[in-house]
Amino acid sequence: MKFKKKILCIGAGYVGGPTMAMIAHKCPDYRVTVVDINHERIDAWNSSELPVYEPGLAAIIKKTRGKNLFFDKDIAGQIKENDIIFVSVNTPTKTFGAGAGMASDLQFLEKTAREILKYSQSSKIIIEKSTLPVKTALAMERILSSAKGKISFEVLSNPEFMAEGSAMKDLENPDRVLIGSRETISGLKARKELVEIYARWVPKEKIITSNIWSSELSKLVANAFLAQRVSSINSISVLCEIADADVSEVARAVGLDSRIGGKFLNAGIGFGGSCFKKDILNLVYLCRFYGLPEVADYWESVVKINKYQQERFILHILSTMFNTLAGKKICILGFSFKANTGDTRESPAIYITRRLLAECADVVISDPKAMGNAALDLADEAGEISYIKNPYEAVQGCHAIAILTDWDLYKKLDYKKIYQSMVKPAFIFDGRNIIDHKKCFEIGFNVYPIGKPGLSHFKNQPGI
Repeated sequence: MKFKKKILCIGAGYVGGPTMAMIAHKCPDYRVTVVDINHERIDAWNSSELPVYEPGLAAIIKKTRGKNLFFDKDIAGQIKENDIIFVSVNTPTKTFGAGAGMASDLQFLEKTAREILKYSQSSKIIIEKSTLPVKTALAMERILSSAKGKISFEVLSNPEFMAEGSAMKDLENPDRVLIGSRETISGLKARKELVEIYARWVPKEKIITSNIWSSELSKLVANAFLAQRVSSINSISVLCEIADADVSEVARAVGLDSRIGGKFLNAGIGFGGSCFKKDILNLVYLCRFYGLPEVADYWESVVKINKYQQERFILHILSTMFNTLAGKKICILGFSFKANTGDTRESPAIYITRRLLAECADVVISDPKAMGNAALDLADEAGEISYIKNPYEAVQGCHAIAILTDWDLYKKLDYKKIYQSMVKPAFIFDGRNIIDHKKCFEIGFNVYPIGKPGLSHFKNQPGI
């Protein structure tokens, strides 16, 4: 089959794989290829056990793989063959040198730019898909502009706004698609070509175009605003507990204000994932770099509240369970940073589990999709850790349950059956406020939600 366009994505992770699968699905006359330096990941994309879990992803892969969607290991060969290249490589927070702990580590992006320069034999459109600090495109442009002869490169910014757990729905019906370019004749021409790809299924009014720097910054700001809402409601949850208010009722009342809206107002143990913390710290670093310390301090407080909420959760477990966890068995229900994904990057469960182990508790981990990643995250931890996928088996003989991910599965469990298999007194610490607290209390549990009074069978013990 002769394809209308040939698209390459360098990077087969949580962004690259699903995004390219959707483009292939919506554009059957385009050939879409995904490459990665991690050959095991490519093998997994070519197998029945995909490296990324997203509802609906496997069905789309099954329809397109081998037809117009391909996963390949030959990065150099694919760079030569394709004229439109998405760059979706990892941009973690730096762990060394200037900006360590805040700035983005751009070494993988630069290596990719140099590979594109090295192997290209024709002009290409390069599209930033990774989350990047503003002005990153400038560095990529400078590397690529050293090309000799008639080869030229146009760099675009096309940040992703999909949320893990609903990625395929977000890709199929996005709130918006943002495409930034240079405001030159060649830049606008390249931008138009990318617009035409998305316009195959996204309404034109949802495709927003801008200058390249606005596009890069918009992604950081969007994540910062969302994380800010999470930290804001979590800060209020502390006050609710002291004042005997119910944070869910407060959030509902506030969320009904059309100027505010109800999304991201669920109190809990805080945000996780690969983006929020990384992007906010990146924003903090940029503000400090440009001499804006007050702005930097404001955004850094969002991250501090997130860490505070997790530490507060641990200290409450400790104080409630008679100020010692040594030798007690705690079951963690949910290890992924949110429901409907196996991703555990920056998951609150990592920090909470480590703190439980530091208190010499025995920890049982249970999660429908994140067991493998959980074992990798905790591989270097000392202490008693076991991994049991079935929640009914996981809770047997435990003193307490800590619900850390909002999987629907945990809302529907038979908590009477669970209570019977646990050591008494039995505790539930609902870090996501997803179960029926009153019903569990009536069964016999001592129940402690976030931002609401605890339900305790002990006399004279205050709630959370």
